[in-house]
Amino acid sequence: MSALPDLHPARLSPRDAGPFAHRPELLEEPLFWRQHLSACLRGGTPASWLGRHDPAASRTFSRRLWAGGDQPVFTVPLAGGLRLHVVYRNDTEDGGVDYAVHHAHWEHAELLARDDGHWRGPGLSWDELAGAADNGLPGGTTTDPGTRLLLLLPALGDADPPSGAGRRLAACLRDRLGAAEPGRLAAAVLRRQGMAGPSRWSTGAGGVRTDDGGHSYRNPANRDALPDCRLAQVSAALTDGGAVLRRERGPEDCRPDGCAATPRSVAACPRRAAYGAWLAALTTGPPPPF
Repeated sequence: MSALPDLHPARLSPRDAGPFAHRPELLEEPLFWRQHLSACLRGGTPASWLGRHDPAASRTFSRRLWAGGDQPVFTVPLAGGLRLHVVYRNDTEDGGVDYAVHHAHWEHAELLARDDGHWRGPGLSWDELAGAADNGLPGGTTTDPGTRLLLLLPALGDADPPSGAGRRLAACLRDRLGAAEPGRLAAAVLRRQGMAGPSRWSTGAGGVRTDDGGHSYRNPANRDALPDCRLAQVSAALTDGGAVLRRERGPEDCRPDGCAATPRSVAACPRRAAYGAWLAALTTGPPPPF
């Protein structure tokens, strides 16, 4: 295993501090792509579209991928010094794949999507996915646009992809997955788009991109959506600075201990607020008479 890039954060997942492994050689394995894209291929995809493979070899590869002591991480650089990390959380009790964005000045990464038993997402529109694949920025696991596109594909959720999306995705599935029917497979993937399904994206004040997914961290209507400053930073990074950060705040100014935005999990949930008030009264009031 090679060392992780210098800009790899010390703490990637909000729930996990590592250890992590840099495994770029996995991206050359067709069996890896079968594993990685499994969320996108669910729902009755004919096996003949995928092409020939050895089921026993697939199971052996999957066990090896998920049994390591270090968690494989793949990195795609974004604008503004942010990085999008794909983290294979190979915990025996809580395994899954996290799609997390991070900046060197942040205390920890922020999740955009999760592929596990508690799927969350989507995290990217098609334009954002293609932009991250094509930006050519150095410092990541790979600079190949097609590899980057497939690496981030499970975080996609877009009800209105452009007309050329199917052709581009088909070429990637043919070249890296070895798909026998790449055109049909690409059409099916774009129709279903994994566990999160398609969602609709809109651009609000300052160019901030949000969606309407019921399980999305980028939907402001959800109680655990990212705070406003994080939504703006993510939009800016994915649109090459197209979104404007409020009050000209930089990524280093938006930290849990210095962010003016209140997390929506506290601000927008009446049950959480009521519980907080009850707990405060319980802990600050006079002791009970027993």
